[in-house]
Amino acid sequence: MKTKTIKQKVIIPASPKEVYDAYVEPKILSKITGSKATGKAVVGGKYTAYGDSILGKYIELEDGKRVVQDWTNNDYGFTSSRLELCFSKVPKGTELVMVLSDVPEEQADEVLEGWIEYFWDPYKKYFSDKSKT
Repeated sequence: MKTKTIKQKVIIPASPKEVYDAYVEPKILSKITGSKATGKAVVGGKYTAYGDSILGKYIELEDGKRVVQDWTNNDYGFTSSRLELCFSKVPKGTELVMVLSDVPEEQADEVLEGWIEYFWDPYKKYFSDKSKT
């Protein structure tokens, strides 16, 4: 099976630490996505998101800066991709760079769209709404 590495950049209107915490803290992630998330953000710790649709374990963590995970999405039927998220401060908040490797080539476009619909758009809305209160 041919695989592909996909990359996205998104600006989230919050600090890198806030965006990082929103990704690794299950209670915040659940609030953002409206779906169950579990886990403990420690190297070797396991996590789930969107019920059990997404699961894996933490490989590397740099508080407020970087997350590396073994990432599986059961909805797409492929396993053990490597996900890296990097969080950098920019004038409008945080530039989040996502790199997901070992994605089956025929599913790459759908996976890219899924990250936008199920993660980045809800993150932008959450932090935009939060800044208004």
